Amino acid sequence: MKNIISPNSLLLSDLEGRWYIQLTNFPMWLKGDKINPTFHYSRMVRNGITCLYDVVTYEKRAVEKSIIGYDHPLSSDNISFEWRGKGLLSLLKSKWEVIYLSPGKDWAVIHFEKTWFTPSGYDLISKQFSPNDAQRDAFQKILNALNIESILKWLR
Repeated sequence: MKNIISPNSLLLSDLEGRWYIQLTNFPMWLKGDKINPTFHYSRMVRNGITCLYDVVTYEKRAVEKSIIGYDHPLSSDNISFEWRGKGLLSLLKSKWEVIYLSPGKDWAVIHFEKTWFTPSGYDLISKQFSPNDAQRDAFQKILNALNIESILKWLR
């Protein structure tokens, strides 16, 4: 996928914080039994390398669940990452990339590659739980430019 981020690099701090998944084509979120998925990223040093500590949370039958892992940058531009789970999930890994970050750094489109257990796909994530109409219009404009609008479904 061609990267459309300007200036073609990110600081890890640009990704820190809680992100709400707004649109996705990821089956785990679309089945309906896991709701309100979020990503929470924080910088940390692991094995001498600065990476993101990655906590994915969601609700299942009114109980909050989490998936914890580490996102290691694959290059100095901090756009592409390899996720590896923590604990028993350390056997699992996946690659993902930021293909768009809004000028205000408050929403982004990410692409994740196919793994043994998941298909490839996209998430549109936002720092706001409920984006306003102007933000939703901006989402649609970028998704159209990326030619992926039709494959994503709203979660909220």
